[in-house]
Amino acid sequence: MSRRPLTSKVHDVTALAARAVVGVTFIAHGLPKATDIGGTAAGFEAMGIPAPAAAAVVGAVIEVGFGAALILGLLLPLTGIALAAMMGAALGFAHVGDAFVGGFELPLALGVTALALGFSGGRLALDSLLPLPWNELRAEKQQTPATEEAPASA
Repeated sequence: MSRRPLTSKVHDVTALAARAVVGVTFIAHGLPKATDIGGTAAGFEAMGIPAPAAAAVVGAVIEVGFGAALILGLLLPLTGIALAAMMGAALGFAHVGDAFVGGFELPLALGVTALALGFSGGRLALDSLLPLPWNELRAEKQQTPATEEAPASA
């Protein structure tokens, strides 16, 4: 039976911790949108977001639903992409022209972090229990023995 190295176990735990913190942050920002869709739509309309009522619903669903999916480690690549896209929209509509500090650093950090966690969220995730294509690729890669390259002849 092979044992995973300590660094691999630490990666899984720290990825879970990061997913939890970032996911809770998305949920905390999405719940006000979800509980006041009308107010969110009015705010979105003032920012020039197209179809503000639909955008308010989509924004709430993405931040709350995919925030929870990030915590659980569910459909991580899709989750990371959805959250990063949401933060891209926030940057494009709500933070254009803002300064870095006190302006666009939070959506930028959240979007990039969600995207990174979507593709490297660790094994302590629901995804690891499901027959998903990215799990099968990882399993194949781990089962294929590494080949050593022979030194080139001079």
